[in-house]
Amino acid sequence: MELPEIIENVAIELLRSAVTKLPDSVEKALLKALEESQTDVAKTQLQAIVDDFITAKTSILPMCQDTGVVSFFVKAGEHFPIIAELPNILKKATIKATHDVPLRPNAVDLFKGNTGNNVADYIPWIYWEIVPNSNMLELVAFPKGGGSTNISKLGLLKPGEGLKGIKRFIVDSVVDAGAKGCPPYFLGIGIGGGEDIAMNLAKKALLRSVGTHNTNLKIAELEKELLKALNELKIGVMGLGEGPTVLSVHIEVAGRHPASLPVGIVFSCWADRHAGARIDSEGNITYLNF
Repeated sequence: MELPEIIENVAIELLRSAVTKLPDSVEKALLKALEESQTDVAKTQLQAIVDDFITAKTSILPMCQDTGVVSFFVKAGEHFPIIAELPNILKKATIKATHDVPLRPNAVDLFKGNTGNNVADYIPWIYWEIVPNSNMLELVAFPKGGGSTNISKLGLLKPGEGLKGIKRFIVDSVVDAGAKGCPPYFLGIGIGGGEDIAMNLAKKALLRSVGTHNTNLKIAELEKELLKALNELKIGVMGLGEGPTVLSVHIEVAGRHPASLPVGIVFSCWADRHAGARIDSEGNITYLNF
């Protein structure tokens, strides 16, 4: 099998896996939340969530009717042979996955309406990273649902607001989200850069395994502090006031302009869906565990 076909098949399987099987760390976090819940309302809601993802995994069918807008995080080694072909390969894979998995068609053209195959201008979106001195391709499928997208936030804070303002904006954003995005939430937060950089970092942060922390100890402490504070809001599972509101807070930080302090928050509902693999230039495949 030629390398383009291998990549296409892997991308199809990653999309299938992403919508039918939660990453291990996400699954474990939800099971732990169920085990630790003390009230009937929280237990009932979390049990329904667990039953859902177990059924999806065993039946190999999507765990949610909203299978998201398709995007891919791509780390391409500079020596990987067919980088220029990847956008077309990923478009073909998305069209086939839409039919085979199946995925709900979610790509809508502004003037023509739904394209019917999850492909449109700039969709699937690709987040590129070129890795020097490498012949590997790392591919992560990230189908993002509309409900949690609609509650995501970008704040362009005044620099003088500092860390206190950042914390306030994040807490206020979760309060505003309430039950609208199907909590318990997984939060990706990007701080700094520009408006686009902050949101991209926030989405990238969601790919980290639940329970891990930023390698910068100060950022790690901020993650822990916010997780505790957000759960004290008592929004709860599905907004019913009981059980966890947020199961993870992952933060990435970039340098910023002196005149601006962007903060991006990307919410994931309880179904924090993504799946990844590495492919070398010979076509050998290693699937990733998140």
